[in-house]
Parts: sequence; C-alpha cells; structure tokens
Amino acid sequence: MNDQFRIEHDSMGELQVPVDALWGAQTQRAVDNFPVSGLHMPRGFIRALGLIKAVAAEVNAELELLDPALAQAISVAAQEVADGRYDAQFPVDVFQTGSGTSSNMNANEVIAHLASRAAGAPVHPNDHVNLGQSSNDTIPTAIHVAASIALRENLLPALKHLAKTIEKKARSLNGVTKTGRTHLMDAMPVRFDQELGGWAMQIRNGIERVKSAEPRIQQLAQGGTAVGTGINAHPKFGAKFAKRMAKRTGIRFEPAEDYFESLSSQDAAVELSGALKTIAVSLTKIANDLRWMNSGPLAGLGEIALPALQPGSSIMPGKVNPVIAEATVMVAAQVIGNDATITIAGQAGNFQLNVMLPVVAYNLLQSIDLLANVSRLLADSAIAGFTVHHAKIAEALDKNPILITALNARIGYEKGAAIAKKAYKEGKPILEVAQAETDLSEAELRSLLDPRALTEGGNAGGGAAGG
Repeated sequence: MNDQFRIEHDSMGELQVPVDALWGAQTQRAVDNFPVSGLHMPRGFIRALGLIKAVAAEVNAELELLDPALAQAISVAAQEVADGRYDAQFPVDVFQTGSGTSSNMNANEVIAHLASRAAGAPVHPNDHVNLGQSSNDTIPTAIHVAASIALRENLLPALKHLAKTIEKKARSLNGVTKTGRTHLMDAMPVRFDQELGGWAMQIRNGIERVKSAEPRIQQLAQGGTAVGTGINAHPKFGAKFAKRMAKRTGIRFEPAEDYFESLSSQDAAVELSGALKTIAVSLTKIANDLRWMNSGPLAGLGEIALPALQPGSSIMPGKVNPVIAEATVMVAAQVIGNDATITIAGQAGNFQLNVMLPVVAYNLLQSIDLLANVSRLLADSAIAGFTVHHAKIAEALDKNPILITALNARIGYEKGAAIAKKAYKEGKPILEVAQAETDLSEAELRSLLDPRALTEGGNAGGGAAGG
C-alpha cells in the first residue's frame, strides 16, 4: 500500500481503495469487476437512491429501529447525495450485477462514510444505512422514483410546452391553405392550422399515455426486501416509506400492491417505455413533415423556411440544413432502441428477481431526458420560428389537379379524371381547364374549387375512393 490508497474490508476480505474515495470495499470490487462501458448510473437514479436512503433512515427512526442521532446523520448525508454533491463518488458501471447491488452498496458506503463524520460515531453501510432494505427492493424503487420525478419535472412540462407552441403556431396560420399530400402525392387541400392541429393532438395523446402509466410507476417495491416476503423489514416499513416519500416529493407514491410482482418484473417500466416510444414515433412524424415542407429552397417543396441556425455544409457555401428536425429524429431512434433494450430486460425476471435492473434504469431515464430536451428544442428552435412561403404555396395549390375531386358530384369521376390529367399535362390551373371542358360557369367553378372552402367538411360531396 502507498499513500494513495487505504485498506477497506468486506465479507470477502481486504482490498485497496483510493484514499480520497468516500466509497468502500464493495464499491471498489464493482469498479474492478466491471470495466465495461465507462457509463455510470444517471443523475436521476443517484438522486432517487439518496432520497430512498434518507426516507428509510427517517422511517426506521420512527419505528424505533435506528438511533435518532444516527438516523439524522444518515438522512442529512443521503439528502446531500440526492442533491448531487457527491456524484463523482458513484463510479460503478451500468453493466454490473443485474440486481444493481453494486450501486446500492455504493450509496450505502458513501452515505455511511459521510454520516460517520457528521455523527462522530461509526455508521455501518449495511446495518444502519441499508436497514430494512435489500438491493432487490431498493433498486426497483429507485427506478420508479427516478422515473416519476423525471416525468413530473422534465418530460410532461416539455411535452405540454411543445403542444402549446404548435397550437400557437397553428392559430397564427389559421386559414392559410396548402396542398395536402397522401402517399407523398398531391391530394385535397388542407389548412396549416389543421395540419399542425394533428401534430398537437399527437403530443397531447402522448401526454395522456404517459399519465396512464404513472399509477403503476408510482407503486414502490420498498418493503419487499430480498424476495418479496419483507424479511428483516418492519411490517409497517413499506407503507410508512411510501407515505413519507410521497410527502417529500409531492408525487403520489404507494406501496406495491404485490411485492412479489414488483421485485420479479419490470412491467411498469416496460409499459412506460412503450409510451415513450410512441412519443418518439410522433416526434419523428412531426420532424419529418417539417423537413419535407422546408426542403429546397428551390428544388424541394419549399413551403416553409425553418430558422437558420448554423451553416449546413463544410463545402457548399450558403447551405442551411434542418438541424433541429434531424436531431429530433435521431433522439427518436435512440428512444426506440432504448425501448427494445428495456423490453428484452423486462423479460429477465427469473423467479423472484429481475436481473437487468441497471440497464432498465439507464435506458428509461435516458429516454425521458432525451425526449424532454428535444421537445423543447423542437418547439423553440423550429416550430415557433418557421415562416411560410405564401406565394409558392398558392402557386402549387392553383395548379393542383386533385382539386377536381370537388366536382365529382356534378361531372362524375371519369370526366374529372380526364380534366385532371389534361391540367397536369398542360401545366394549367384546374379552374381554367374545367371551364373549357364543362358547362359550369366561372362563378360556379370558383365557388366549387375554392381551396379554402374545400378544407371544410361536407362541401362539394362525393369523392374518389382511396388515398
């Protein structure tokens, strides 16, 4: 040993730990055993572990199982961990023991070290900090607590902001009519406010999907201990823990209805991840619509101009790319991949324990953070500031041969198809060709083919089947 290390011990014996580390032997073994990715458990997970240890100490003191002075020291130290003061003291790789025992002991050891200093008396990581707990209920609880906090503080506000931004933009473009598209081909007209309203509804539905998953993610495994029976925990520990955690966070946490289910499965995380995946799919649709509408500026659709944020090429001067939309679809791809990982990990419940808990935690919390961050970017740096090329939209709309659909009830499908083909072939406005090929007056045709009127349901009647 040299002055850079100290000797720590656990049930397997002694080993060297960096002299300035707050962790102990079990954490060091995990650092040595799992040099896999360099990825560490996320901030939200460490925050949740700190909150769990603080609340557990307070509950154990209330149940007269832990000396009040030691409980106070543990609670204060654990809250400091939750607040992010010691994140550098959590070096364990994500790809570790499947129960997350290494991360649980990392928290226990760091908090015990800090609490011992404050109390002026030894605080044991297992006997005191981990009292009434097991990694097998603590890590599932940490996943649920961390995810619940991240949803309330980050994702749900971000999605609401995105929906409101889309709706505000839609109102500003109310009545602006453009060519609709199905199969990427010209279709009947739509208004910008209708198109954007569809986007906003996708996001609002995503919010409701997340909310529908919250009751299950707010059920906590704490109190089930090792296998779900609650061995070594006070019978009232789980209920008191959930109540105190709810008060501390303002989230309606409850004890799991069945501890055996909450330890052996990660169904609630899989469900929530499915909702996150759906939001990713919605964001992809919105971002891709923006990219198509912005394409050009000369050889693409050129309907809108997204805010110019940075040069788009290292070789082509003047090129500007839809970078926020591109970042959005990359985030969506990552979230969809995370969902696949979480789904596979959710299948790893063998008898009384799921053994892929750390990777569930990492991917679930990453998905929440990514979606929240990119939703705000999409709202503020793309949707709020895009401008509409009215002249180009009007020109394309006037020549849209599909407008002839509005005359189906008057001239029939076959006649309409012939007029549409002729207008497209000759590059003439549909109104001009219809006037020459039918006995309808110009005034009547202008009324029937008015693009703005065609965006209202029920006008003109009759239509071709299919898209």
